[in-house]
Amino acid sequence: GGCNCSGIHSIVVMAFLFSSPIQVNLVFDGEDTRKKLPVRTDKKGVVDYLLYDGKEPVKGKIELKINPGKSVQHQGIIAELVGQIEVLYDRGNNYEFLSLVQELEPAGEFSATKIHEFNFGAEKTHESYNGINVRLRYFVRVTIKRQYATNITKEFEFWVQNPSTDPEINNSIKMEVGIEDCLHIEFEYNKSKYHLKDAVIGKVFFLLVRIKIKHMEVAIIKRESQGSGPNIYNESETITKFEIMDGAPVRGESIPVRLFLGGYDLTPTLRSVHNKFSVKYYLNLVLVDEEDRRYFKQQEITLYRQE
Repeated sequence: GGCNCSGIHSIVVMAFLFSSPIQVNLVFDGEDTRKKLPVRTDKKGVVDYLLYDGKEPVKGKIELKINPGKSVQHQGIIAELVGQIEVLYDRGNNYEFLSLVQELEPAGEFSATKIHEFNFGAEKTHESYNGINVRLRYFVRVTIKRQYATNITKEFEFWVQNPSTDPEINNSIKMEVGIEDCLHIEFEYNKSKYHLKDAVIGKVFFLLVRIKIKHMEVAIIKRESQGSGPNIYNESETITKFEIMDGAPVRGESIPVRLFLGGYDLTPTLRSVHNKFSVKYYLNLVLVDEEDRRYFKQQEITLYRQE
């Protein structure tokens, strides 16, 4: 019996159809001098992304390269600036909140290498975010549309941060908490809004102590929520915790709190971004008694990126 080669032949044809005859390269303007931000990603490890302020335009050059003597029929070549939210458990359902299109080539035949400039001036109002279950990404996507074959697309990601001015009103947080006839404390934090390199300064004042407290700690909790209504999914993470008191406090004692935020991987507070997700931060004051019971009080603080 003769060898049946058609199977192999069809694989070669498929590979030929899916291999891109046009190579797409992109260079952002000022790439060499722009600050880069190392970001930990699940797929590629740590990636250095070019850092943009949300108000800056994103511009550069796209090279469409083809081997000499080759030509490709296409239905148009475009560049898009895309901002999208990706939710981990809902992979196919990315939400594009920003999409700007620039045409590079009208439909026709492409047969010689060309360089196009792109310039997207839209404001990028949300920061890039890489969380546990949610990502907010910005990228330039180049698409070569083809009628009878798969479109060729390539994404070039960059990172956006949005510094803001210091808040005009920034009240301190003062709160009294207690357990009837056992324990009464008052705690105070110097502000309710902190920038990412700030210091939280406060104190815990013991008004009544009738249980044996062994130690006290303060933790920073980050809570990422996604979804809306009844389908909200929360993921809490303890960023850090540290002991502020060891041993039993007495009535009238005041314990200082000093917590420097600069050393931790924090983002600004993100509230209901396109009704898809939020990121909030809390200071959690925890008291532990001699029987290892824990008493705690959580207080939300707002974080912002300082200019």
